[in-house]
Amino acid sequence: MEELEGISGLGVPGGGQSTGNIGDTASDAFGLQFESLLQIILTQLTFQDPLQPIENFEFVSQLAQFSQIQQAETANERLLSILDGNATTQAVALLGAEVEIPAGTTTISGTVTAISLANGAPRLTVETSDDQTIENINISNVIRIERGGQ
Repeated sequence: MEELEGISGLGVPGGGQSTGNIGDTASDAFGLQFESLLQIILTQLTFQDPLQPIENFEFVSQLAQFSQIQQAETANERLLSILDGNATTQAVALLGAEVEIPAGTTTISGTVTAISLANGAPRLTVETSDDQTIENINISNVIRIERGGQ
């Protein structure tokens, strides 16, 4: 399959346009557009040794591997989405809490007054006891949390 790298623009009879259920089935089964699947198949068939053609089992096995890669990528995207949601929930729970954040060799403590999202990641705004406002703090930088009355 090393021959597939860098090869693009292979012509598919009929302009490579998929119509009907064939394209939908290929896309659902393999996570690829029908044209991409045809391009891979045609490239592999073009570069195979005519005296030792690829066996059906090996070919189907490779298609299954494409499907597994696509499923793994989808699962990874969903997991990242869940983690982003979890971090946001944790950040919201910090509203009004007293937190400590490292600042060089010392720590800064203050109350979380606001939460913002930067590229989907929660950022804290902390107001210190001397009325300084520190913004854009990553939630992972918080080293201590104290709730009122504890």
